[in-house]
Amino acid sequence: MEQVVRIPNQNVQVKVLADMAFPGTGLLRDFILILSFALFTTLLAQIAIRIPTTTVPITGQTLGVLLTGASLGARRGSASMLLYMLLGMFVFNAFAPPGSLMGDKTLHFILPWSGTQGFVWDLSSGGYIVGFILGSYVVGFLAERGWDRHSTLPIAMVIANLSIYVIGLPWLGYFIASGTLIPGLELSYYDAISGTNVLDKTLKGGLYPFIGGDALKLLLASSAVPIAWLGVKKFKEKGPSS
Repeated sequence: MEQVVRIPNQNVQVKVLADMAFPGTGLLRDFILILSFALFTTLLAQIAIRIPTTTVPITGQTLGVLLTGASLGARRGSASMLLYMLLGMFVFNAFAPPGSLMGDKTLHFILPWSGTQGFVWDLSSGGYIVGFILGSYVVGFLAERGWDRHSTLPIAMVIANLSIYVIGLPWLGYFIASGTLIPGLELSYYDAISGTNVLDKTLKGGLYPFIGGDALKLLLASSAVPIAWLGVKKFKEKGPSS
C-alpha cells in the first residue's frame, strides 16, 4: 500500500507544545518561557567538539534552536534566540567556546565554563548566532501549523537548519576573505582554514564538518518533540495527581 505523507494546512495556526504543557496567557508566562529556552541553549552551547580544520566547533546550540522553535512557536522562539544573542553580547559568556579557547581538548562538556562573550559582528561564528533567530522562527512557524505533530517534523527541522547556514556561511566567508586575524592568535581565518579559495575555505570551515553533527541533532530534536507531545497528552488525559 502506498504511504501518504500528510501536509498540514498552512493557513491554520494551532497551539504549540509550550501552550499545551503550560496553558494560560500573559507576558510574564511568555517571558519565563523565552528566558528558560535562552538559558537552555546557553547550556547546550557548552557542549562543544573542536575540529582542527575550522575555527567553529560543533556544539549543541542547533539542538536548542530547533527545540526552542518547535516548543514556543515563531515569535516566542525567535525572541528566545534574540535574548540568547543579547545575553552573550552584553551579560555573560553565553556563546560556545571557540577552538582557540579549547586548546588541545577535543571535547568540552559544560564545565569548566569556557563560553565566549562579545559582539556578534566580531565573531566568525556570529552569523550562525544571528541565524539561530531565523531558524527558530522557521521551525516555530511550521510548528504553529501542525508540522510538529506529523511526519513532516523532520522536514521542518531541515528547513530551519538550512536557514541558519543562509546567514552563517556568508558571514564566515567575509572573515575569511577579509584576512581578519583570529583573536589571541597571529593567524588569519584565511590561513587557518584549509582550501584553495574563499568559497572552498568557507564550505570546508563552515558546512562540511557539521553535516554529521547536524544530522544527529536533527534526529534528536525530531525524536524529542513527539515524545514530549505524548507525555503532555497522557498527562492531560490522566489529569494532575491530587
